[in-house]
Amino acid sequence: MAEYLLEIGTEEIPAKFMAGALKQMEETAGKALLEKHIAFESIKAMGTPRRLALIIWGLREKGEDLTEEVRGPSKKAAFDAAGNPTKAVLGFAKGQGVEPADLIIKEAAGNEYVFAVRQVKGQATAAVLPDMMLTMIQNLYFPKPMRWGDLEFRFARPIRWIVSMLNDQVLPFELAGVRAGNRTRGHRFLGSEDVVLSGASQYESELEAQYVMVDPVRRQAEAWRQIQAVAEANQSVVEPDEELIEEVTYLIEWPTALMGSFKETYLEIPEEVVITPMREHQRYFPVRDPQGKLMNRFVTVRNGGSRCLDVVQAGNEKVLAARLADARFFWDEDRKQPLEAGLHRLDKVVFQERLGTIGYKVARIEGLTAYLADALAVPDEIKADALRAAHLAKADLVTNMVCEFTELQGIMGRYYALESGERPAVAQAILEHYQPRFAGDSPAPSQPGALVAIADKLDSIAGIFAIGIEPTGSQDPYALRRAAMGICQTILARELEIDMDKLISKALDLYGFVMDKDSKPVIAAKIKEFFAARLRNILSEMGHRYDVVDAAMAVDWQLLQAVVRRAEALTELREDTHFARLLAVFTRANNLAKKGGSWIIDPSVLTEPCEKELYAAVMQVRESLEKTHQAAGLQGVIRLLSGLAEPINAFFDGVMVMAEDEALRTSRLALLHAVVDMSRTVGDLSKLCD
Repeated sequence: MAEYLLEIGTEEIPAKFMAGALKQMEETAGKALLEKHIAFESIKAMGTPRRLALIIWGLREKGEDLTEEVRGPSKKAAFDAAGNPTKAVLGFAKGQGVEPADLIIKEAAGNEYVFAVRQVKGQATAAVLPDMMLTMIQNLYFPKPMRWGDLEFRFARPIRWIVSMLNDQVLPFELAGVRAGNRTRGHRFLGSEDVVLSGASQYESELEAQYVMVDPVRRQAEAWRQIQAVAEANQSVVEPDEELIEEVTYLIEWPTALMGSFKETYLEIPEEVVITPMREHQRYFPVRDPQGKLMNRFVTVRNGGSRCLDVVQAGNEKVLAARLADARFFWDEDRKQPLEAGLHRLDKVVFQERLGTIGYKVARIEGLTAYLADALAVPDEIKADALRAAHLAKADLVTNMVCEFTELQGIMGRYYALESGERPAVAQAILEHYQPRFAGDSPAPSQPGALVAIADKLDSIAGIFAIGIEPTGSQDPYALRRAAMGICQTILARELEIDMDKLISKALDLYGFVMDKDSKPVIAAKIKEFFAARLRNILSEMGHRYDVVDAAMAVDWQLLQAVVRRAEALTELREDTHFARLLAVFTRANNLAKKGGSWIIDPSVLTEPCEKELYAAVMQVRESLEKTHQAAGLQGVIRLLSGLAEPINAFFDGVMVMAEDEALRTSRLALLHAVVDMSRTVGDLSKLCD
């Protein structure tokens, strides 16, 4: 058993790169070891702003010995009529390093082939690891890698040192002009610049002696413990903030929490205006009193020890004071005129170079909002609030506050709308139209907010697709996936019965200036496919099986709420005896119905009692279908359709569907097609697996 340590020492890596890089290292190293058949017990990736580290415990000294069979030419090609080996098989044996006499013959895919059996010796772990680690480092992905010096190699930040040790022995390799060894560096200010490591087993403790807490899990727990302790000592509370504490964790190597304060008068401005520069720009934690009221204090985490904390506190307070002074100034200045007064400035703000300005976008949002309101037949008051909110939705983008603190878009729109005397529903819709802002966020809760949110997001999707900039697997610069997901979530949350075909068509009509009539159907089809993929994701996250999702969406998905209801019904009734009966007869009917051409039933040619009974049953079910759907939902429809099982089985037993008489054959197939067509109310049952 052995332990391996890899450490990549760098300039400070951006905090948001770290979690992804560490995950890649664990997964890539584990996969590479398995491919080489080298057993190990566990892998752990750790890191700080200045280092990415990987420790592998329980490594075997060499890879597993394997017996490998390699298929060669077929038996016919390997031997001539006299049974002598051909040139083909001799060349194969030579290429595999075996004697022709050692080849064996085995059956594969219904034919006999020649196989070479080779004993492959496992490679020594020490010999494999350097190239393996070098390849892993070279293939690490970072959102924005950089080059340095005259090197072509790219990495998150310049590499300054590399540690590569198997137990206490160095496994050298070279990358970007840096040769791997056993020397690392401690904390930039508190530790030594030259630390000789003894091996993986003492790595964490040796770095801790140099004021580096290399394990991010421990470092985060310690930082949060100190934050809570500082807050409690001052009779205050810091609310959990997973995103911020993770970012802070990857900004420091040795955490020390401290509390600072700012002028109480700044609490007179909106809470979000105080918190945003504190959290987003300075990475400070807001502090509240036990009742939840924001206090004129903050907690920050220093990258270092407790020495001169008063100086550090004063410096942090000074920086925050400047930002809050700016925020106070912007708040006062922006309120000197109504929110609407700045709308004309949106005509000079570019939305997208080929799609015009934000001013034009606002006009399109208003048009789509009006269309949605009419399509949904919302009350006049709600429509008026939605249209007013659409008119003002982007007005805060040109305010001083949002120009400085872009995170406050929509939030300041609400405040400034209320200050300007707008109706509360209008102000709230301005805030909500950005929702959901991120994964896990809730859709707009009010109807005016939901209408404007859908209109805004769909306008962006339609415009970007219209100019041919579609999201790819790795690129989505306009966040269209999030926008489409937000539209679907909003429609489903508010149970809006919106025809997506018509809505997409309306959105594209407003972009006639960038596309011709012939291209509109093609673009509309791409947008529909884009939305269909998002809806599939939503249904899967709801817990529906892939075949249920396929069945629910195969019929149509223009009404998203209807698709969800179909999926829910299919999931609920999969084990129901009524459903099992329906599925059994449907499968048989569907297989035969595919052979038909005309779907017109001529009852006069149906003479057998069993086919007359089936025809009567089909007509009765067809007549009752709509009423049953309205009264009992899809579950009731399934039970109604399952009543056809007995007459269909009798029909199959009593007649030959594919009769020689064309008129009779056509009517019998049309009868089965009618059964299949009615079942499509609950989805395409042919998509379901047993």
